[in-house]
Amino acid sequence: MKKKNICLIPARGGSKRIKNKNIKLFNNHPLISYAIKASKKSKIFDRVIVSTDSKKIAKISIKYGAEIPFLRSKNISTDKSTTLSVIKDVIKRLKLYERYEFICVIYATAVRVSDKDLYNAQKKIKRDKSDMLISVTEFDYPPLRALKINNKNFLEFNWKQYAPKRSQDLPKLIRDAGQFYIYRISSISKIKNVIPKKTSFFMLRRYNAIDIDTPEDLELLKKIYSK
Repeated sequence: MKKKNICLIPARGGSKRIKNKNIKLFNNHPLISYAIKASKKSKIFDRVIVSTDSKKIAKISIKYGAEIPFLRSKNISTDKSTTLSVIKDVIKRLKLYERYEFICVIYATAVRVSDKDLYNAQKKIKRDKSDMLISVTEFDYPPLRALKINNKNFLEFNWKQYAPKRSQDLPKLIRDAGQFYIYRISSISKIKNVIPKKTSFFMLRRYNAIDIDTPEDLELLKKIYSK
């Protein structure tokens, strides 16, 4: 029997830096609606569900086509709750081990996520035969040449050994884009707080990898869309 794929969008009700962040209106639509629409348009998921503790978020998510099989319990809805704890909760409660192969987790504020990227990332984790795939992007400036403020309130290089090097001579580093992750469900029990050995990646352009945590991030997103 062919195993299925499921999309999970975590969206708790409490957010400190931007109130009601996950349902904040952007171009007349709540932020979470973009992740829901992209996941459904990709046509690779048998189910698209939202895990939330908020009845308001649940109602909006259903309006845009997502399922709310249950409201998330309070003990995994705090600002210290991990995404992994939410994933394992959903897998256990919906008994996904038996019928599903992959679970794709898209953050509710991933406004720039596209159905094509989701489709191609799904193909890549299968092709790589990996346990996990992370959406990544390039740094806009080599992090090895980072500056810091010392105890005398002056600037200095954080890694002095890289100070004489030109940026083009430094190793190319990438970062977690904070947009989406794909997990092989049969391997989820092996994943703790670090990535497993067989972790592949899907490269996103920097302007598609805006992680909305602050009001400034939201303003940046608006400027990108206006152009």
